[in-house]
Amino acid sequence: MFRKFFGSHLSLKKLRKEVEIINELEPKFEKLSDKEIFEYSRLLKEKILSGISEDSIVKESFALVREAAKRTLHQRHFDVQVLAGLVLYKGAIAEMKTGEGKTLAATLPAYTKSLSGKGVHIVTVNDYLAKRDTVWMGQIFYFLGLSIGCLASNQSFIYDPNFIEEKRREELDKKRDELGNFKVFYPFLRPVSRKEAYQADITYGTNHEFGFDYLRDNLVSNKKDQVQRPPYYAIIDEVDSILIDEARTPLIIAYPDKESSFYYKIFASIVKNLEKEKDYLIDEKRKTVELLDSGIEKVESLLKIDSLFSPEHLSLVHYLQESLIAKDLFLKDRDYLVKNNKVILIDEFTGQLLPDRRYSGGLHQAIEAKEKVPIREENRTIATITLQNYFRMYPKISGMTGTAVSSAEEFDKVYKLEVLEIPTNKPMIRKDLKDLIYKTENGKYRALVKEIIERHKKGQPILIGTSSVEKNEKFSKILRENNIPHQILNAKNNEKEGEIIAQAGRKGAITVATNLAGRGVDIILGGNPPDEKEAEEVKKVGGLHVIGLQRHESRRVDDQLKGRAGRQGDPGSSQFFLSLEDDLLRIFGGDRIKSLMQFFKIPDDMPIESGMVTKVVREAQRKVENMNFDIRYQLLEYDDVLNKQRTHLYKLRQDILEAQDENDFISWLINYFKIEDEQKIKKLKEVSSIEQQELYSQVLRIIDTLWLDHLEKLDALRESISLRAYGQRDPLVEYRYESYGLFKNLLEEFSSLTNLFLDNLLS
Repeated sequence: MFRKFFGSHLSLKKLRKEVEIINELEPKFEKLSDKEIFEYSRLLKEKILSGISEDSIVKESFALVREAAKRTLHQRHFDVQVLAGLVLYKGAIAEMKTGEGKTLAATLPAYTKSLSGKGVHIVTVNDYLAKRDTVWMGQIFYFLGLSIGCLASNQSFIYDPNFIEEKRREELDKKRDELGNFKVFYPFLRPVSRKEAYQADITYGTNHEFGFDYLRDNLVSNKKDQVQRPPYYAIIDEVDSILIDEARTPLIIAYPDKESSFYYKIFASIVKNLEKEKDYLIDEKRKTVELLDSGIEKVESLLKIDSLFSPEHLSLVHYLQESLIAKDLFLKDRDYLVKNNKVILIDEFTGQLLPDRRYSGGLHQAIEAKEKVPIREENRTIATITLQNYFRMYPKISGMTGTAVSSAEEFDKVYKLEVLEIPTNKPMIRKDLKDLIYKTENGKYRALVKEIIERHKKGQPILIGTSSVEKNEKFSKILRENNIPHQILNAKNNEKEGEIIAQAGRKGAITVATNLAGRGVDIILGGNPPDEKEAEEVKKVGGLHVIGLQRHESRRVDDQLKGRAGRQGDPGSSQFFLSLEDDLLRIFGGDRIKSLMQFFKIPDDMPIESGMVTKVVREAQRKVENMNFDIRYQLLEYDDVLNKQRTHLYKLRQDILEAQDENDFISWLINYFKIEDEQKIKKLKEVSSIEQQELYSQVLRIIDTLWLDHLEKLDALRESISLRAYGQRDPLVEYRYESYGLFKNLLEEFSSLTNLFLDNLLS
């Protein structure tokens, strides 16, 4: 509200003046030798470590990085990239259109903040980008005397240009010349320990790697096994994807519970006998299931039990509900793939495979039972955190994306982050054509084929965005039936993603990709490396044309797809082809869509010219966005309760680790438990080192076991608390009150169990 009436504390107008000062410093740094640049960087670091504020040297540091980029990458930061760098440095979100160089812009604040020696984290959406950016941007940082770490799945590296031998270097030089793609292909990543990667001045990695390392650090038995330093500053690439789209999925570390696998097999068979609408109801919007009386009777008969809802059978209700949700709401090739006899999740926003992720609460086991693949045991959670709360631990975060303005309210409300729209370096000339809306899906596809053939004849490259693997493959089949040559990109072949996207801008290329596949990778007209003659031919026929096969639930995802075209002032165009049968309209359009279907008597493959239909599309998107925002915000309110308790418990656990590390564990026990009995203190100080180690291990075991049980109690409380609303009580208030009582009990139990163990040891 303050910003609405009095304006933002950040102003592009003021920041532009800072850009002008940075530009004025450019001639000064151009005159310096490479050695003098390196020395200047060392002196800046000394100034920061001596206590001078970052703000006092930020203009010099930005000018220094720009000069280093010119000498290493032969790229000079555009003024708009410097502007974006200042926005990131101030702790805000920079919305930069596709192809405007977010990766290079991030080097400016990353370098400046790294001078403190506290470690800067640059967060990417996948391993490929983490490795690519470490090697690519690492050249700038290394030139300035910084160390650069990289985190990937089960791997960690340091950027080291001296890592490969001379002969191999010559081979790679030749390959680089053939590919024309700078040094990105050099294997300059030297494997190191996780801790060493975190000790680097700047560390690249995915959000999951940072988050899971935090959880693992709070499960170790020795302080020396912890890898992270205290969080300091993070730059989050594709910030909307990480902080909004993935905010509802918590990071979970768990261990298997073998008992449940058998039951999921039983219930996978049982639910085949139940009929939708007759035995149970499905709410597609909220992804929930409601059992009807006839369904309950059928299940009781099949299980040969009297009452499904009696206390001894409550766990069976859980298995039944998860099995019904798996049956009707989670579809093969849309939500998951079956590959190598495993159920592998598909990211609904990027279309990429998530091999290390599993649905929680038994849903994954239910899907495995449904697909008749080996069932992995249901897991017991031992550590969990949402990405929302993980990144809120950093004293300062910032972010970049091509699409953030439409979610500015959520960024402000949840993360206290402002969004500033950065102007493009060259004017945006992409043409966004109005949506074409058809009566049926088949009619839409017939019209699409005609459109694609027409544009393909001209030699215009086309990118077709689909919402799922299923739709991706269905439309690919339609193109094959019409003898239209194309490339397909989805979770099943995403290892070829970079290669396919790199050539998607070639003359006449047709690429069918799941939404957002290729996030972080530019489509360059004429291919990559670009053929200048071909690039000009492509520009003459209109540049890249993007087609959306349907509107996504989130406008940001649509904007990301459109943003593939029209990079850096290139020509381009976009258009969405919709039908009244699309999921978004079918689920959220309601009766208005049904009445429109009956009203329009026009042919299926003729677009409906109606402002009313366009309005229904916008309303449907707004409904889903609002509903998802409410769900995320409610999740955050509940998770904030757990977060306070987790912070307290992890602090207690860390104190124990540090006391052991300093060989002063006995003093910690005396202080924490306020032991005043002189005789007891004397005995404690006389215990042997072996007994002291045993005592330390036991205290950790007690705290970890109590926390595991506490997480399960909170889960059960969360599931049951919604029923309080029927009694006119606020479920969140009730949850806060009861969870506080549970946590208080945990701390009391920790004290009593530890004291009991102490008494046994000393008796």
